[in-house]
Amino acid sequence: MRQVGEMAGSDTTRRRDEIAAGLARVERRITDACERAGRERGEVTLIAVTKTYPASDVRLLRDLGVRDMGENRDQEAAAKAAECQDLPLTWHFVGQLQTNKVRSVVSYADVIHSVDRPRLVEAISREAVKQERRIGCLVQVALDDDPARGGARPADVPGLADLLEQAPGVWLGGVMAVAPLGEESGPAFARLRDLAAAVRERHPRATTVSAGMSDDLGEAVAHGATHVRVGTALLGRRKPFVR
Repeated sequence: MRQVGEMAGSDTTRRRDEIAAGLARVERRITDACERAGRERGEVTLIAVTKTYPASDVRLLRDLGVRDMGENRDQEAAAKAAECQDLPLTWHFVGQLQTNKVRSVVSYADVIHSVDRPRLVEAISREAVKQERRIGCLVQVALDDDPARGGARPADVPGLADLLEQAPGVWLGGVMAVAPLGEESGPAFARLRDLAAAVRERHPRATTVSAGMSDDLGEAVAHGATHVRVGTALLGRRKPFVR
């Protein structure tokens, strides 16, 4: 009869194999997209979006060489970051952020991808200074007219970038966007590429373009993405997160 420890070890090995296989497929897709675009593979960072997956998956990902983790819900992210604080990871907060969650998010996030309004810039800056941290911030761009998905209007992006560049406790990384629903991602990512270029003209160090997920990472890489945010293609179908 198998012991509990043996069963747990078998489950861990099976899950590691699943994640390794997913990672290999995603890496091949990124590499192929880079080759088609005439880019080097090293120009694109893979962010493993671990929302709804357990901290044990984060540890397996790190063992497999992935160090950038993405989360979009503070309650889950804070618990997971605390559980994995012994690991050398970069935590990316990629979901919409309310000002009442800023204190918590600033305590663990290294980069916040969803800055879309001046009030949020002020709140992040104030809290980062208070906690003696320096937080990377990306301006989230709304590529559609759906306010529920977050993001600043394209016309407001330069002003937000200027605010971030001047704010204490933060540094301006670049821009982020989610492809609009019901629209070809290529033209949308082309618009993001042009906005990113305009931001870089004013702020040359703001080189990050965070775009592309499981279904459209190839189009994102083709249009200049430096970071892709992948969950399902890497880790499989999501299950409810349990603390």
